[in-house]
Amino acid sequence: MTGLVAGVDVGGTFTDLAIFDPSTGEVRLAKVPTTLPNQSGGVLAAFDAAGTDDLSQVDLIVHGTTTTTNAVLERQLANTGLITTAGFRDVLELGRRTRPQAYGMHGHFTPVIPRDLRLEVPERMDARGRVLTPLDEAALRTAVTQLRDQGCEALVIHFLHAYANPAHELRSAEIARQIWANDYITLGHALLSESREYERGVTAAVNASVQPLLERYVARLAEELAAKGYRRDLLVMNGNGGMVAAKDVAKEAVKTVMSGPASGVMAAVATGRRAGMANLLTYDMGGTSTDVAMIRNGIAPVSNEIEVEYAMPIHVPMVDVRTVGAGGGSIARIDAGGMLRVGPESAGSTPGPVCYGRGGTRVTISDANLILGRLPADRFGQAVEAAHRAMRDQIAAPLGLSVEEAAEAVVRIANTHMAGAIRMVSISLGADPRDFALFAFGGAGPLHAVALARELNVPKVLIPARPGITNALGCVVADLRHDFVRTLNRPLDVVDMGDVHGVLATQEAEGRRLIGLEKIALTTVRAEYSADMQFVGQTHLLRVRLPSGNPSRDQLQRLFEAAYHTRFRVDLPTIRANLVNLNVSVIGERPALDLSRLIDPAGRRERARPASTRKVWFGGWHDTPIYWRDHLPLKITLQGPAIIEQMDTTIVMDPGSTATQDADGNLIVEVGT
Repeated sequence: MTGLVAGVDVGGTFTDLAIFDPSTGEVRLAKVPTTLPNQSGGVLAAFDAAGTDDLSQVDLIVHGTTTTTNAVLERQLANTGLITTAGFRDVLELGRRTRPQAYGMHGHFTPVIPRDLRLEVPERMDARGRVLTPLDEAALRTAVTQLRDQGCEALVIHFLHAYANPAHELRSAEIARQIWANDYITLGHALLSESREYERGVTAAVNASVQPLLERYVARLAEELAAKGYRRDLLVMNGNGGMVAAKDVAKEAVKTVMSGPASGVMAAVATGRRAGMANLLTYDMGGTSTDVAMIRNGIAPVSNEIEVEYAMPIHVPMVDVRTVGAGGGSIARIDAGGMLRVGPESAGSTPGPVCYGRGGTRVTISDANLILGRLPADRFGQAVEAAHRAMRDQIAAPLGLSVEEAAEAVVRIANTHMAGAIRMVSISLGADPRDFALFAFGGAGPLHAVALARELNVPKVLIPARPGITNALGCVVADLRHDFVRTLNRPLDVVDMGDVHGVLATQEAEGRRLIGLEKIALTTVRAEYSADMQFVGQTHLLRVRLPSGNPSRDQLQRLFEAAYHTRFRVDLPTIRANLVNLNVSVIGERPALDLSRLIDPAGRRERARPASTRKVWFGGWHDTPIYWRDHLPLKITLQGPAIIEQMDTTIVMDPGSTATQDADGNLIVEVGT
């Protein structure tokens, strides 16, 4: 591949672009406002801003999108109907007998498909796939026709035990295609072959309801890119950290949920590998929320048991990212009990924090950082005084604190929330944060990273060259990837190991076939194997990595017991193990790109000289040097306190910390005590 390689990530506020020239090492970057509702306008504007209006010179464009994520969270979905086994139309609402607030008397939940568009037909298989009630084809035709006439654009066919025997779903699809006006027909078993009907049904419902939206958007974007000269396939990031061709992405549209957070984790994997740091806790703080994940041994954490919000389990493989409502725009307030609270409500970008000067009146984390001197007051004009007044009136006066003490309290509580999320992906999974480095990115992540690492006893912070454009970078470095899951749900001591080996081999062969269809330069294609297991009688699953596609029964038992002990520090030798799912990930590795030019070497100076000095609050006011990151020489040693500014973020180094840089220009901060 000799042409340009571009990664573009569309967020809720900004569209980020990173373009690499593999032949020269040149890097072009752009950050422009996201255009809604047609996000393709922002994508094209980003290319223009990067000086690449002629796309004929671009060999590859990889796109991370929030189209499906936002559609699901906001319930802006295509009109979708569901046909299911008689007696099970309410599965999508009954769920797992949980409630939005565990101790509350009230809650609200909007199902993906409303009840009047969920119809039943006579059919029934048992859990072994034996027919109990034949499919009533006449009733099926009537149901499909009724949903079509009610204006449904997409259709889900979801039968109770189709994972064990899909014959009724397959026959129903044949009949539905004779009646349905388009190809938006999702079969539950085809998307997810697992036994749990609730999770399988929600996943299928989400897929169908976002299919039309995603296909229209991607088709429009591909057409507009072609008009600018782009002649290759557009690739779209999936939530598993891999990519799929735009022409195929809508078939399994649900897999693009979490596309944006996944790309950030993939960038962390690539950056950490080059920096010699295989164990990372990723920390992406934006304007509204913070996403965290744990990378072990250079491998992104992929799970097929993620719930993106209450009662929204989407059981397709996705990068395991946890989110908390703490971002730069998170609102601080005093509750009815006189306690200081921060988030999850956000001021967003409109009107935004008070310091934005756009009409915001409620104090936020960004206002606190400005008051503490972490952000440059000269960029905010008269809004600085407004931020001080808001902090004084809303937080400081009710708590009997000074304005600076109140701002510090807001930041510390926000850090506590974010530290809790990081503990959730590390300590709660049996990992010690002291064995990791904190990978800080996003527009606001480096502002809080050093203090957060100190609270978690994480010894180092790795800050990439362009933290605010990391998700776009993840699109550029991501590999091709296809994930497969097949349910067996049998006690390990009676499962047919021939079936196990056959399933793994079939999944690997299909993945290699699909990757072979892509016209993308690859260095190698490899397969990763795993099993989801539990002890008989348990509910939750534990993923066990397998060394090959032909494990023995004894090997599976030993690996599961070791994984269980690592996770829970307990042995249960008298309870039988249950083999629930077999998983294969087939990965096509792309050629590595040189990341050392993300900061232009021509701008680096021979010595690190502060551009200015200002007072910054660290429990008291400190005269603090301010550096411009693009001017820092590669070989530096900076002592905190210090502020390092750049075009896409601000880095805060607390007293006691020390920063150096590696060959790629990544900042490595030793937290100290």
